[in-house]
Amino acid sequence: MRAAHPRLVALATLMVACSGNAAPAGSLDPGPDAAGPSALLEALSPAVLPPPPPDVSNRFADDARAAALGQELFFDPSLSGPLLDLDNDGKTGTLGKAGDTGRVACAGCHVPGSGFLDSRSPGKQISLAAGWGLRKAPSLLDLGHEKLVMWDGRHDTLYNQVFGPIESPLEMNSSRLFIAEQLAHNYRAAYEAVFGAMPAFDDPQIFPPLSPKLTGCQPKYPGSPKSPCDGTFHGMPGDGAEFDSLSGANQRAVTLAVVNMGKAIAAYERKLTCGPSRFDQWMHGEQGALDASEQRGAELFVGKAACVGCHSGPYLSDQKFHNVGLEPKPVGVVFADLSDTGASGGIAAAIADPLDIRGAYSDGDDGRLPKTVTPELNGAFKTPMLRCVGLRPSFMHTAQIRTLAQTVAFFDRGGDGPGIYGKNELRPLGLSAEEQQDLVNFLGALTGPGPNPSLEHAP
Repeated sequence: MRAAHPRLVALATLMVACSGNAAPAGSLDPGPDAAGPSALLEALSPAVLPPPPPDVSNRFADDARAAALGQELFFDPSLSGPLLDLDNDGKTGTLGKAGDTGRVACAGCHVPGSGFLDSRSPGKQISLAAGWGLRKAPSLLDLGHEKLVMWDGRHDTLYNQVFGPIESPLEMNSSRLFIAEQLAHNYRAAYEAVFGAMPAFDDPQIFPPLSPKLTGCQPKYPGSPKSPCDGTFHGMPGDGAEFDSLSGANQRAVTLAVVNMGKAIAAYERKLTCGPSRFDQWMHGEQGALDASEQRGAELFVGKAACVGCHSGPYLSDQKFHNVGLEPKPVGVVFADLSDTGASGGIAAAIADPLDIRGAYSDGDDGRLPKTVTPELNGAFKTPMLRCVGLRPSFMHTAQIRTLAQTVAFFDRGGDGPGIYGKNELRPLGLSAEEQQDLVNFLGALTGPGPNPSLEHAP
């Protein structure tokens, strides 16, 4: 039988003190084959946190030159088009005024100093970029451990994820042709050092030059479905104009350039990590790293509260999709997306995406993309990783829950019944007020030092 981990002996003693049972110290160790509290806690805190696994879809995933280029691109707002929503009034929390161009970078909604999540937008819930999004922008810390990304699994690689914000009128409001032309203007040498020769995107005789300015478009409700003019760029498939007028070979060249941009940004994002926390210090022998309440919270996490059923492994996520019976409620800007079907829609979109891991732009396929959409994915959303969870200003994909205490209370009551999808995997936990607070305190102890400071700004 294995020797009991010193921190688990302390936890066993604590459990005895709390329960009044006379179990001997060290009895939490269930042996090599049982998944008792000892094994479950050890699985959350290995001696060394594992690095991101190899990404077969991106042969540049661990290329230092690609990561340096990706870091520049991550912080560059000049790749974006006009701000559309009139809530962009230039005041605190916005990126400028409606009609302004070159204001939205990845870092605008993934703020480095806040754990690469959105602590900037008004309300600190959903994001205001060119327009208002309908989901919370998640933290990017430890993103390299995910294979299906986004709340709904809409993207099966990090390189194709960049097309979402680039081509969304609610986010960067840009286009792939404009991005390719900007890469040629501003990044040709750095790009070619990694990816090889770049086509002549700056030749106006071949690639119609695009401007980020709105022309002849003054919508009353910018970005709104009611608007007679959506204010978006051309320069992407289906525009019936600049992009569609290109030859097939030139369309593929434009798309490949943006794919390579995505591979560079992914190489950078793989470096972003929360890092070891006080919980890890306690697990590895520092007795004073957690106070008594946090230690009780650790026991609850793997025991009575059973959080570890979904929040498992070193990064505290099973990387699966679950329906927790959440009923979307309006957030600060009075948005509530009642038509969001979660992973059923997201996985279907990923399967249909010509840029997916099975396609010509991928460097390999590890089988991560599901072949079909199963019924249980309806209303299901990705289990978020919990390292550095204490930095988050709001919770759930809707961002409607504002504190960790409210989040724990939501799971304690078993969610909102059947929610809007008619099913709910949760059951009430029956935690006391003190137990809920212990769990909150433990979650707060999962915060690490964050990434190297050199990664938190443009190089």
